[in-house]
Amino acid sequence: MKYAFSLFICMTLLLSFTSCSKKESRGDKKESVGLFPVVLGGKTGFINRDGKLVINPQFDDARNFYDGLALVSSGGKAGYIDQEGKSIINPQFDVAGDFSNGLAAVSTGGKWGYIDKEGKYIINPQYDNARNFSNGYAMVSTGGKVGYIDKEGKNIINVQFDDARDFIDGLAAVSTGGKWGFINKEGKYIINPQFDNERNFSDGFAVVNTGGKSGYIDREGKSMISPQFDVAGDFSDGLAVVTTGNKMGYIDKKGNYIINPQFDAAMDFSDGLAAVSTGGKWGYIDKGGKYIINPQFDNVRNFSHGFAVVSTVGKVGYIDKEGKYIINPQFDNLENFFDGLSRVTVGGKMGYIDKEGKYVWNPSK
Repeated sequence: MKYAFSLFICMTLLLSFTSCSKKESRGDKKESVGLFPVVLGGKTGFINRDGKLVINPQFDDARNFYDGLALVSSGGKAGYIDQEGKSIINPQFDVAGDFSNGLAAVSTGGKWGYIDKEGKYIINPQYDNARNFSNGYAMVSTGGKVGYIDKEGKNIINVQFDDARDFIDGLAAVSTGGKWGFINKEGKYIINPQFDNERNFSDGFAVVNTGGKSGYIDREGKSMISPQFDVAGDFSDGLAVVTTGNKMGYIDKKGNYIINPQFDAAMDFSDGLAAVSTGGKWGYIDKGGKYIINPQFDNVRNFSHGFAVVSTVGKVGYIDKEGKYIINPQFDNLENFFDGLSRVTVGGKMGYIDKEGKYVWNPSK
């Protein structure tokens, strides 16, 4: 279960700059409620978009709001508050996850179960591991095997797989006996286990690996692009980044190179541009492979809503799609803008800026 349960919930708000973009899981998106966690005097509270404290710092830690509630911790236990800061479910769990589809996975005494928004157990603690509900199903683990349950706790697909991933567009990747295949929501194999590894379907194609090479299949299991790449990524904006002989390029859905392998590192296309690295510096290209922003940054992230996070000389800032600095590099770390604000880190302290780079909340800890 190296993949499926490696992304488990933790209460630590860890900020790390990375050149590898991670796609957010469906159903796990932050809720736009205009509240942002801040730390003051070692305790966590919440501010509004104007930087005004609306929930006083009182928690050991806190996450963003999901499904109307925020996960908080006090005295080593986890609970939930509403948007007024009222404790809806008192801290009592050893570990807990965000609410999703009206339920939250919680752990006590080493076993996981699910509660509703009143804190009532809908599914009693019984699993070794448990994931959030997504599209009505949740992945659970017991005795080293993985299966799927519905929101009433009924075993929809019995615990039987060595590893598994969430359902996306009606199919889930599962592994048994060291081979991967795909099942539907009835647990029936649509594509029999035959691959050494695979990713979930994206844009109608799934990356599969066999014999140390990666290629692509369609939803019926038909090979659309034969395994030939050392590494292959999901299709995004009609192109996929692939690696051959330590160089990265981009192919279309017919397997034709649109941009020949030439980069030391590369990311998916986003907002019409892709971040690529050569000679230790990052820049951005268009779908024709032309540099729109020349390599000059030490590290970067994909563009999102017209902005991209870039790093140079150990400091981080924002550029626009012309490569112009919108917010000069001055932070140790920062997150993508969400709900109008970006969380930044300076000297171990956390604050928030608006899209003009002005502090809404000065860095504190």
